[in-house]
Amino acid sequence: MTASLRPTCPCGSGEPYDACCGRLHRGAAQAETAEELMRSRYAAFAVGDAAYLWRTWHPRTRPDDLELDTSRTWTGLRVLGSGEDWVQFVASYDSPAGPGEQSERSRFERRAGRWVYVDGETPGSD
Repeated sequence: MTASLRPTCPCGSGEPYDACCGRLHRGAAQAETAEELMRSRYAAFAVGDAAYLWRTWHPRTRPDDLELDTSRTWTGLRVLGSGEDWVQFVASYDSPAGPGEQSERSRFERRAGRWVYVDGETPGSD
């Protein structure tokens, strides 16, 4: 299913994709909060929009090249907590090895008036 035909947004808002994260992916709007950016980045992983992920990654920390793992199908997002410049979440996925989860506490910064992803820590790691 193409991103524009998705009935609801993968971020879990319950809103239509085009009215939610789709408008951010298209560049029709900018994320207003760190949490909105994180949700839109999760949705970008879900729909395979590597260009959006690259654009919303801080230039200091983003990789030179970004390839998405197409063997994973992202199946759900739970936001555990958030602050002005951080979001802690658990993202669920299915893969050939079976279902799994990715947990992260992500950090964000405003750069030239726009939110960007800086980096993230896996809970329990140093």
